Amino acid sequence: MALRAAGRTSLVDSVVEQLRTQLTDGEWAVGDRIPTEHELAQQLGVGRNTVREAVRVLVHAGLLESRQGNGTFVRSTADPAAVLRGVRHAGAADVLELRVALEAEAARLAAARRDTHDLLRLRAALTTLREEGDRDADADLAFHLAVVGATHNAAFVEVYRFFSAQVHEVLVEALGDGEMPPVDIDAHEALVAAIEAADPETAERQARELLRAPMETVAALTESSSSTGNSSPTESPSSTASTSSTGNSSLTENR
Repeated sequence: MALRAAGRTSLVDSVVEQLRTQLTDGEWAVGDRIPTEHELAQQLGVGRNTVREAVRVLVHAGLLESRQGNGTFVRSTADPAAVLRGVRHAGAADVLELRVALEAEAARLAAARRDTHDLLRLRAALTTLREEGDRDADADLAFHLAVVGATHNAAFVEVYRFFSAQVHEVLVEALGDGEMPPVDIDAHEALVAAIEAADPETAERQARELLRAPMETVAALTESSSSTGNSSPTESPSSTASTSSTGNSSLTENR
């Protein structure tokens, strides 16, 4: 795909999107060196400073890698921003199902691999959750990040951190919605106890139990919305923002 000259509006954003498209379309393979700033500036019809800033954005996104004295190389052609946009456009029920899969496996691995430091971190996170109350999204997210951290799987941790941005966004909305169940502190305690006991099967079962009630609630809200003709709570927050003031696109748990 040939690069086209960028317009004057949002030049950096325009260049970022064009370069991103080149990468995701496979025009440049992983390991390839991309054209120089001068060459890109000529092709795009923009200044070198604009190209430099756009490249910097893609370096931070993990798509490009700048090597001093050698140029800029393709690090990845899989755009994480596109993945996140896809998650944001998914319905709440879809996101919950994905979260169940991630957290159940994380709990199982954590029970098998946790060490003393992990257990201390989990207990501290649980204490904070109790102190902050059953509608504190930040405390709840910190607890689940502690569980994932106890897997000692770097790839798992990074995937969950990436996904948790969406989890947190919807949790903040959902935990203010009176129709959603509050955090079940006792269920969180049972999960920590299973991990402490090094019992993977029980830990996995408890992790699934944490999300059972919210999934049932979302299903009920969806049925209710369908019968009244309102926007479905299974739509993403971005797609319902203009029609819903209650934030029914929820990702809270039966916690």
